[in-house]
Amino acid sequence: MSNVLNCGKFKLNIALEIIPESELILNKDGSIYHLNLLPEDIGDYIITVGDPDRVDAVAKHFDNVRVNKINREFKTVTGQLGNKNISVISTGISTDNIDIFLNELDALVNVDLEKRQVKEQHTSLKIIRIGTSGTIQNDISIDSFLLSHFAIGFDGLFNFYPEAAENESGLSVDVKRAFAAYQPFVFDMDHTLGKFFSSDFLFGITATLGGFYAPQGRAIRLSNGPHHWMRDLRDFETNGRKVTNIEMETAGIYGLSKMLGHKAISLNAILANRITGEFSKNPQKTINELIIKSLSIIDGMH
Repeated sequence: MSNVLNCGKFKLNIALEIIPESELILNKDGSIYHLNLLPEDIGDYIITVGDPDRVDAVAKHFDNVRVNKINREFKTVTGQLGNKNISVISTGISTDNIDIFLNELDALVNVDLEKRQVKEQHTSLKIIRIGTSGTIQNDISIDSFLLSHFAIGFDGLFNFYPEAAENESGLSVDVKRAFAAYQPFVFDMDHTLGKFFSSDFLFGITATLGGFYAPQGRAIRLSNGPHHWMRDLRDFETNGRKVTNIEMETAGIYGLSKMLGHKAISLNAILANRITGEFSKNPQKTINELIIKSLSIIDGMH
């Protein structure tokens, strides 16, 4: 097995029969560095939430709990939902955390941590994001649920992954042409998770941005130029489809999952409308309804 390191215009092929301690960092108990988890601590189904407090809001619906761990912003509860071995893990905010989360999550199932070697047998996880988002279109209602059919990464993460497994549709071509200055990457959901295709969810194109203030067009004391950025995003259209919503994790989850061989889908509770200035009157109720609906779908999956 070899690993390829990109160093400018040079590529160094370095044999990595054993992954060095500096690349795969483990804690004293053998758990993976940031997540503080052992391979047996996670389920086959992984629900991701941003807020550590939301982990318990999900886990209270499990039939039982066998793991409850927290390290930094990463809180994990693993248990049983029907016949499913399931985990809910908080990732914190933005794709820099998703980069940590997904690489370490993958290592838990696809790397022999004791031998520091990639396993010959690949394991694919099912990853379901239950998150919050704001819409940038007038006709999308507050408190609705949106499934991210596509995700556009404007955050810069995949500039460091030269073999990013992008969607190669016309959408990708049009996005790259319209927003060339931002070097966007386009990914799609995993279509094998078809149980989530229902009239309860709007289907949308989600923009993943690398910050909450200027990248999302907000300004308090610092300007958020270019001032036309959010307008351009709102007005972009290809084959009758527009960018529906903005958030900070989905493209990272979709892109890294595809590259690592996992199945991912992102579900959004729409709490804000950035065009009308509205915000949900009862955001917790909306989030809880999305949690219950999502768990019901997962429980019915084969």
